[in-house]
Amino acid sequence: MFRNFETRLSSKLISQVINPNLNLSSNPLRSPNIFDIYGVRRGVFQSPHLHSSTGGLPSSPSGSLNLEFDKSGRDKAYGFSSSTVTVIGQPDLVNSSISKVRNVSEAIRHYGQCYWELSKARLSMLVVATSGAGFVLGSGSAIDFAGLCWTCTGTMMVAASANSLNQVFEKHNDALMKRTMRRPLPSGRLSIPHAAIWASSVGIAGTTLLAYKANILTAGLAASNLALYAFVYTPLKQIHPVNTWVGAIVGGIPPLLGWAAASGQISLNAWILPAALYFWQLPHFMALAYLCRSDYAAGGFRMLSFTDASGRRTALVALRNSLYLLPLGFLAYDWGVTSGWFCLESGLLTLSMVAMAFSFYRDRTAKGARRMFHGSLLYLPVFMSGLLIHRLTEDEQVQKEPNSSKLFGFLSSENLRLDRENDDEIIKTRKESPIRNHTRPPVAYASVAPFPFLPAPVYADCDL
Repeated sequence: MFRNFETRLSSKLISQVINPNLNLSSNPLRSPNIFDIYGVRRGVFQSPHLHSSTGGLPSSPSGSLNLEFDKSGRDKAYGFSSSTVTVIGQPDLVNSSISKVRNVSEAIRHYGQCYWELSKARLSMLVVATSGAGFVLGSGSAIDFAGLCWTCTGTMMVAASANSLNQVFEKHNDALMKRTMRRPLPSGRLSIPHAAIWASSVGIAGTTLLAYKANILTAGLAASNLALYAFVYTPLKQIHPVNTWVGAIVGGIPPLLGWAAASGQISLNAWILPAALYFWQLPHFMALAYLCRSDYAAGGFRMLSFTDASGRRTALVALRNSLYLLPLGFLAYDWGVTSGWFCLESGLLTLSMVAMAFSFYRDRTAKGARRMFHGSLLYLPVFMSGLLIHRLTEDEQVQKEPNSSKLFGFLSSENLRLDRENDDEIIKTRKESPIRNHTRPPVAYASVAPFPFLPAPVYADCDL
């Protein structure tokens, strides 16, 4: 078939050479449709050059083609090979493809940046870190790293959804604040429906992932925390300063989420890290609220610092909650979560936090608030690292129990029951004793100062 095409083409070329006045529309090389079979947009003569393995075709001054017939082969009969023709229309296709790839790349970069900012990715990573720490603390001797990865992934998705919904609801407020006016929604880089679809999608996907890969308790905690943040804390920011305390509850739930994913339950030991996060957030955000109080006022947010011109109440809240962090190290040791070293390290770390809060209370300026803010940023990772480094496994907790029983065993219900049985035996023996004529002081006399806290004598129930 291709040879027949070449034969017809050669006859047309010879006719053009013999009769230059031939109608140009009949010239197959002049026709724009000659190469349409092969997907070429325009004819050969619309381009300035025609390349072949033997070089370009020379043109005569008269405009006719000078063809040299090569007897060595039919493919070279016309001065070019049909298999090596390069048409200038091809670069247009390449440029178009490159342009499309560039547009796709720019779209991916644009939406990726918008989703990153909507999700408050750095804040979400902190939430993931606390959730992962809770998972490790609740894992016991063996850590399920696959489960840890699934839990962190689901937590990241739920946190991204909550932060995105927060920005959807606060678009107009963010537009009034210097700190937030360049976010995707106030700046117009993304529409509200687009952001709402993104937030809903990742929230549902993250909750489903936690339910499937962890358990229903973990998924329920994640969904509850998302709802508390997006639908309670977010609108409350424009109503009452108590929003800061509600937000602190939201920040304390992720470690419980991780613990539940690892152990399937929430025990008393699981509350150490959530309590630390709750009390830590208040000094942290009080310092931030003091630094950005004018910006919060412009955005319409009701913070404690907005009505506290002197900053005294704001600094006092920071100091009080810093003090609440002090006993957590001892409780972590006493409840068998960590070794005694963490008790010492946590105490020293918290004292430094208290010192910064006290400094902020005495020097209620932007400098003091900034020092408090940066100090709180350092406190949390060090506290979490100490928990993970000094954590006790189940075997180590069993070895610790005998020592604890020596110290606190006298308070156990079993020992109290045995003591009561011994007292009953003594009372019974004395009732049966024939010696009943000696005088005994009354009960009230035995209970007077300086020992009012002593128990009543064992013969108090005797029939005197």
